[in-house]
Amino acid sequence: MADQTPSESAHLEKRSMDEKIESSSQDSVDLLHGDEALRLVDAEKAVKFSEEYNLRLRRRLDWVIPPLCASVYFTQFLDKTSLNFASVMGLPITGQHYNLVSMAFYLGFLFWEFPTTYLAQKTRVAKYLGANIVLWGILLMLHSIANDFGSFFALRFLLGMCESCVAPILILIISMFYKKNEQARRISWFYVMTDLTQVFGGFIAYGISFYDGHRIASWKIVYLLLGAMAIIVGGCVLIWLPDSPVHAAFLTKEERVAALERVRDDQGGTENKVLKKHQIKEALLDVRTWLIILTTLLTSVPNGGISNFSNLIIESFGYTTKQTLILSTPGGISAAMTLFCGWYSDRKNDRMTPIIIALLPTILGAGQLSNPITRIVEVKILASPPNWFQWDWAKGSVVVCGMFGSALTVVYAWNASNTSGHTKKSTINALTLVAFSVGNIIGTEIFQSKDAPAYIPGKIAIMVLLSAQLVVSFVLRCINLRMNKQKAAHLEELKRERGWTDEDIQREKNKHAFADLTDKENPYFVYTA
Repeated sequence: MADQTPSESAHLEKRSMDEKIESSSQDSVDLLHGDEALRLVDAEKAVKFSEEYNLRLRRRLDWVIPPLCASVYFTQFLDKTSLNFASVMGLPITGQHYNLVSMAFYLGFLFWEFPTTYLAQKTRVAKYLGANIVLWGILLMLHSIANDFGSFFALRFLLGMCESCVAPILILIISMFYKKNEQARRISWFYVMTDLTQVFGGFIAYGISFYDGHRIASWKIVYLLLGAMAIIVGGCVLIWLPDSPVHAAFLTKEERVAALERVRDDQGGTENKVLKKHQIKEALLDVRTWLIILTTLLTSVPNGGISNFSNLIIESFGYTTKQTLILSTPGGISAAMTLFCGWYSDRKNDRMTPIIIALLPTILGAGQLSNPITRIVEVKILASPPNWFQWDWAKGSVVVCGMFGSALTVVYAWNASNTSGHTKKSTINALTLVAFSVGNIIGTEIFQSKDAPAYIPGKIAIMVLLSAQLVVSFVLRCINLRMNKQKAAHLEELKRERGWTDEDIQREKNKHAFADLTDKENPYFVYTA
């Protein structure tokens, strides 16, 4: 080889340095645009772990993540419905002011949903969640010193702001740690708390109602107890709930890698701190986004009515305060429906059928309460039911009406399983919760005091809205099945054109898994119908 001149040597040295810089820059781009998972796992080469190892790891995750998520949701729903308990315990807010205070929570929820979702993406999500829980615990305790409409409205508005981050963050955390066929069940494990809070809260409020209120009003004790509980739960979340598999301190490094490899084939990704505008645009242009918004809205309008007015409806049957509080607790039987929907959804890899199963009892219950269906049920099924059955069935329908809430469990699971790309997932979760808050705002107005005690217009509204949701659920299912067929056909075409083997396909799937691509950008993403 001929000797190099100084200028040639300098040129080669510069080119070598440029290549190193370019290589380094490319690695940075991968970490920047891909998931944080790339800090621990190889983009192309998957590490295999035995089935026994993965099952053991999943059990370890189950002892930490679902219990903490459940405690958060239990606290949130108990705090949100505290107004329902206080309403029959001497709360100094009544009539239309009560409706407006009920609405204030969802106005705050709606106002802060998008900002809180994107703040969570930019920070450590679990730490952000824990800080919000502690803050809303303090706000809840401050309810005990409020004494007029303005202060209650302001506190409920701020409470809604703090609690708006809960569902999006919990859905994200579940989707990071669990495979698609495990997500609905784990989401049902925390969502079931919305039912169990009725049992727990009802008994607590019932016990407090025996206090004569000589030193402090009984409804104030409710707020002090629930606020203190929220602060304790917030502290536990700050200490123990992991932000992602990458940051799971309770796992060894090998277990963190295994946790990431478990979810690689699902192509859902984990966490990314970069806000990507094109993913927001895709979320807004995806017709399924608006159908999910619609199905959430159709569910949330009844929720806003029932969660705030169920005790007043029960009381309208002529029960005392103590009887009303104790009779509100059987609403927790819908917990069984929530757990069933989660189990069925994962077992059958089906998201929409359990939504339909959850809606039917409420449609029939609302029909019973509003009379038109009552006669059909009596004539077609029961012939001539005795008077005691008619009397109890009308009141028991209030309990049955709560079962529709199980549908939201599967809606959350649908989002977790059918959306990829961290920004897109965050956007759709935020839009879902915006629809939830808008629906609940509307729901606080469907039971008007002028319609008491029968509240017929509100009950008919519930029946009509949930019937419409059956149609939307069917349409969503059909769209996902059609898109899966299109993706499968596209993959077959790629295999033919490029001569790929199954090993080549798996290699490409590995490369795409943690690239923070959306479900539409990623040809290997499979939708769950």
